[in-house]
Amino acid sequence: MKRLMLAGLVSMIAGAAMAQDVPGIEICTAEKTMERRTGCLQSNVNFLKSSLTRASLESQQKIDAATRQIDALKATVAGLQATVAQLQGQVQALKPPSKDAPKEQPKEQPKTPAAK
Repeated sequence: MKRLMLAGLVSMIAGAAMAQDVPGIEICTAEKTMERRTGCLQSNVNFLKSSLTRASLESQQKIDAATRQIDALKATVAGLQATVAQLQGQVQALKPPSKDAPKEQPKEQPKTPAAK
């Protein structure tokens, strides 16, 4: 995430160097006095810092929303797995025994000793 913010910062600085239409970014090398140049640079730093803070907050909000959505989807999947298991059990209970399965042998009656 830091790379993303750094890339955004570099692109903002590069864009500011080419065009003056980016609010808050100024070309400070045109200033003659050191005080004005320092003030210009500080203004640019403040603008970039606020931009990074704003971008960081927006990114964190998106990450939090995605995490909540993932948790909700995990709960849904768990519920669906339970439903599928229940339905599979019901299907097994309704299936007639297969023809290949050995039939149950009737239980033999216990033999009684022969009467004399």
